Amino acid sequence: MNKERLYIFDTTLRDGAQTQGVDFSIEDKEKIASALDNLGVDYIEGGWPGANPTDTEFFQKKHNFKNSILTCFGMTKRSGRSAENDTGLSALINSNTPAVCLVGKSWDFHVDVALGITNEENIENISESAKHFVKAKKEFMFDAEHFFDGYKANPKYALSCIKAAYDQGARWIVLCDTNGGTLPHEVSKIVSEVSKVVPGNNLGIHAHNDTGNAVANSLAAVLSGVRQIQGTINGLGERCGNANLMSLIPTFFLKKDFSSKFEIGIKSKNIKNLTECSRLLDEILNRKPNQHLPYVGAAAFSHKGGLHVSAVQKDPKTYEHINPEDVGNTRNIVVSDQSGKSNIISRLKSIKIDIEENDPKIKKLLDEVKDREFIGYSYDGADASFELLARRIIGEIPRYISINEYDVSVKKNKSGEIVSSAKAQLEVDGEKIVCEGEGNGPVNALDNAIRQNVDRLAKYSNYLKDLKLVDYKVRILNTGTEAVTRVSIESTDSEGKNWFTIGVSTNIIDASFKALIDSLDYKLFKDNAPASN
Repeated sequence: MNKERLYIFDTTLRDGAQTQGVDFSIEDKEKIASALDNLGVDYIEGGWPGANPTDTEFFQKKHNFKNSILTCFGMTKRSGRSAENDTGLSALINSNTPAVCLVGKSWDFHVDVALGITNEENIENISESAKHFVKAKKEFMFDAEHFFDGYKANPKYALSCIKAAYDQGARWIVLCDTNGGTLPHEVSKIVSEVSKVVPGNNLGIHAHNDTGNAVANSLAAVLSGVRQIQGTINGLGERCGNANLMSLIPTFFLKKDFSSKFEIGIKSKNIKNLTECSRLLDEILNRKPNQHLPYVGAAAFSHKGGLHVSAVQKDPKTYEHINPEDVGNTRNIVVSDQSGKSNIISRLKSIKIDIEENDPKIKKLLDEVKDREFIGYSYDGADASFELLARRIIGEIPRYISINEYDVSVKKNKSGEIVSSAKAQLEVDGEKIVCEGEGNGPVNALDNAIRQNVDRLAKYSNYLKDLKLVDYKVRILNTGTEAVTRVSIESTDSEGKNWFTIGVSTNIIDASFKALIDSLDYKLFKDNAPASN
């Protein structure tokens, strides 16, 4: 059976850049474009030349893509001038890209309210713009903005808009759910009707996620005839985002209902780069990845319930719809108050602790985890603290730095500044060392007290010099005078390794202290520091 070809169109650098808080630099755009090209998407929409200096400069650079076609974006010509004399279209011609995607109105309401022109003028602008780029031998795409809303309001006019572009030689007519309010059953029905006017091999879908249906709408569109699918990495985009290509690509490749009928240009070996591509974007944006993203999220193949873990260890298919390795992800066994022996054993194996299944220390560790989580600990996101707990119970963690006592104070000086200071008494090899420090908060002060005096801790100074605290989170678990506080700390070192520790107490400083000490201990342990005598 011959499979039909689907074409993947990425608009992360254009539509994704319209996300609140996202501002790509030239270097950012080049890194993302390179990753997309290596992945093997068919089209990379690089931006809108002439709209801003960054996009203009990006298109002035030479791009030697191996797999992808660089595409520029713009809008149809303005009324009252020819396509040849429209400065916006000239900027697109001068970008020297082989493909051009133009947005134009297909909803008569928008033509009237947003553009303030007649319906006939709008169709003329679409037609003349399409003719202009086809004559210039560009692969022309018409992005029919608000198509689904327009079709529902006035199907005849919406169809006449896309027909105007298609009749002038447009390669692709992209049906846009710009407001993201259309539902899958509506998409299926409308695409089926549209394909009677424009062949499916010339149709694309551009779905927004305002009802959480962007991926579902894209899949419905494919089953109803469209052959180009637009979206972004991680669903980045304005408001609620665009269709997430990190969900669509593996679905096309790994799900039989699609893989048996369709093929995409992305090679099987490159599907395994999806998770890496997803996390690259988050790294560039300097934001924490959404661990619950399908296929590529850190929690996509996490198992917490004891029954789940036990079954997964027998056969992963019991609770996994694909192999995580197929998309470059990994399985994660979570230890919590819902854990059973299977969770504990699996986690111990993952941190290279070999122990017999009937070893009484496993039950001791399981009971300890449950007791601790009852009072507020959570080891879901505190891998380092769990490993330390496990190794302490098993007897594999030596004593490093003993902190006998500490004192933290917060005061407001004459200039109105809040100053935190800390004093800690440390002991290494029987020697007592008093450390003092200041910071912008009690935890920062306590951290500084220890690490600003790291040279006095001669035995451990080289191990702790590159330790940095990168995140600090506090959660109040209950209210009242006996409120319990949970503190989570993320730490890193010069090698870029990150780890998470946790502390719980009725006192926020004490909770912070426990998490901080775990961070220090973990750094010393992973770097094979010698024990204190």
